[in-house]
Formats: sequence, C-alpha cells, structure tokens
Amino acid sequence: MNLSALTYTVTERFLRYVTIDTQSDPESPTCPSTEKQKDLGRVLVAELLEIGLTDAHIDEYGYVYATIPSNTDKDVPVICFCSHMDTAPDCSGTGVKPIVHQNYTGADIVLPDDDTQVIRLADHTDLKNQLGNDVITASGNTLLGADNKAGVAEIMDACYQLMNNPQIKHGTIKILFTPDEEIGRGVDKADIEKVGAYAAYTMDGESAGNLENETFSADGAKLTINGVSAHPGFAKGKMESAIKITGEIIAALPFELSPEGTEEMEGFIHPVGIQGHVETATIEFILRDFDEEKLHAHAETLKRIADEVLEKYPASSYSLKITEQYRNMKAVLDQHPEITEYGLEAIRRAGMEAKLCSIRGGTDGSRLSFMGLPCPNIFAGEHAFHSKQEWVSVQDMQKAVDTILHLCAIWEEKA
Repeated sequence: MNLSALTYTVTERFLRYVTIDTQSDPESPTCPSTEKQKDLGRVLVAELLEIGLTDAHIDEYGYVYATIPSNTDKDVPVICFCSHMDTAPDCSGTGVKPIVHQNYTGADIVLPDDDTQVIRLADHTDLKNQLGNDVITASGNTLLGADNKAGVAEIMDACYQLMNNPQIKHGTIKILFTPDEEIGRGVDKADIEKVGAYAAYTMDGESAGNLENETFSADGAKLTINGVSAHPGFAKGKMESAIKITGEIIAALPFELSPEGTEEMEGFIHPVGIQGHVETATIEFILRDFDEEKLHAHAETLKRIADEVLEKYPASSYSLKITEQYRNMKAVLDQHPEITEYGLEAIRRAGMEAKLCSIRGGTDGSRLSFMGLPCPNIFAGEHAFHSKQEWVSVQDMQKAVDTILHLCAIWEEKA
C-alpha cells in the first residue's frame, strides 16, 4: 500500500489540541474529573462529524465514540483505536504555547518562556533519531500535552485519511477517546459493548517503531498511622507523633525498590502523597511490578517496615489498605498473538524497525485487556511526558498515522 500521496493533517490538529487545557484531577470524585476535558471532546466530535463519521458523539462522562464503516465485502474483525484526552496533574497544562523547531540540528533547545528549561541531546537520547526533523515543544511554562494529544491527533488524521482514500480497504473501525487516564480512571465508564470490537490499540507510546505488549501490574496502597496526641508542653512519655512515625517509615523504604533506583523489568514502592497531624497521618503509595507475585511481595515489604517502625511506639497502630489498579496486559495478549503480530507488521510496512517492548507504566490498554478488549500500545512519538521538556516530532506522528492505516489494511487482508 503506497501512502506517499497522503497530505497529513496530524500536525495542524496537534497544534490546536494542545492549546485546550484538559488536565485531570485525582482529588475529584466526578467522571470526568474535570469538565474542561469535555472541551476537547466536543471539538473532536465536531471534526469527526465533518470527516464523515456520522455516529460521533460524546457521552455524559466525557468519552468520545465514533465508527468508520467497513469498505470491504470481507468479514473483518472490528478493531478500535484509543487515546486519552487528559494531561497529567504533575505539570500545568494551562496556556500551552506549542513551538515547532524546524530541521533540528542536535543543538540545545532553550525554551523561551523559561530559559532554565533546556532540552539537550545528552539528556534526551532519542533526539539523535530526529536530526533534520521538526521537533515540537512547549514554551517552558507548561507541559506540551503530547501525552496523549499526539495519539489523539494521529487517530484523527487516520480517520480523515481512511474516509478520503477508499483504496485503503478495511473493516469496521471504532474510535474511543477517554478522559482521566493520567489518574488511573481512564476506562472506568467506558462502554465496551458500545465499542463492540475484537481488538484495540492505544496510541500512547514513546519512540517510533515501538509496540508495547507488557505493562506493570499495579496496586495502590494507603497506610494510615494512628498516633497519640498530647499537649506539646506536657508530652514527655505520652506523645507518639503520627507525622514522625510516617517520616521514619518513608526513610526506611529501600532505595533499590524506589522508582529512582529501578529500571527495565524492576518493580518499586513509591510514596506519592502524605497528609497528617500528630494524631493521624496517611501515606499514599503506588506499587508496581511486571511479576504479580513480586507485586504482592512489595505490599508485604511495606507491612514489614511499618511493623518494625511501630515497635518503638507501643501506643500507636496502623492499617494498610491495598487496592488493585491494573494488571499486566501480556497475560491477555498472549492468548491472541495475531493482535500483536499485526501491529508489528504495520510498523514494518510503515518503514520502521519494529520493536516489541514493555512499558514501565500503565495505559488504558492495560485495563481494557482485562475488560474483554485485548489492547497493546503503539508508539505515538511522545517523549519526556509529564514535564516542561516534553517533545514530539512531526515526522514521528506521521509515521504513527501510517502505522494505523497499514494496520487497518492488514486486518482486512488477513480476514
């Protein structure tokens, strides 16, 4: 399939989407967690309708659904492409000003609104693959939002291409854009029956050519310390400060089980939030590992540390609550090997070396896989996500569009 005649719309779409603030909020109980996520959702629905996807709509929870009808007589399994609309709470997404740095030469990229934010080749090793390409960054005060508006723009451009190039034969294609992925709630209200697909692909990965079929298994942990309060002027022999107990527990966490002390297939225990007073304090943790047995062992490590610290505080106590978040999607995808194989073949047809990877994080695909929709993760080209130095290249986004188009064609060929 020759895609050389395509006129891409992905960059223009991306530059518009990132200016819409869609930051999610982990403290909010609603779905979506922030109403402003629907601002992008409504824009996407309007564009999908204009492209010709007549059933495009946004529901009360902020999910966007649409269908590209089949253009073949073959009975092709329905596949879905999915990306999330929200950006991470870690860094501001308000007032994003994207900048296109054309013909990247390898020189440092100094972001104009904060000259302490410098994107260096030595720190961002994948930039070596971008020489001569057009690199997009934010201006220095915000994240860019390539995670995951690059994926959104790629899927939107692919919709445009499929509707305008009927020579690309394909079965029924479903589109799903989700809110709140960055706070772990991206598919809480997703209607899998409405999607009605056999397989899905999230466009939410990093380097061009990568396909990820394995993620962490993930749990959340909430450790609550019940100390003993007393008037500080008369506290000797009485007070057992929950705040200080909390500090000792965090200090006792092994470095080799921390995010900053692990890589590749190594898991970790990571404190992400603390609240408290002398009498009561809580620590929120995330626990991660590719091996589920090791994930459970991390919870036991946390319990052991709490037991050891609390031995010095006989009047105090603690409780530990573990909450399942998501599981390694490889267990599901291994039962449907063609889903991953077709993805790798599409990457190769788009002119790249295909690389099967694991991801040290979660995607909507992690949970979708266990909801009956097997879903590996394909590169979107995003880098340094959740930071002011986030970047993506125009050419990588175009390669992602090509990958989607080839993937649709492969499913039709194999049917």
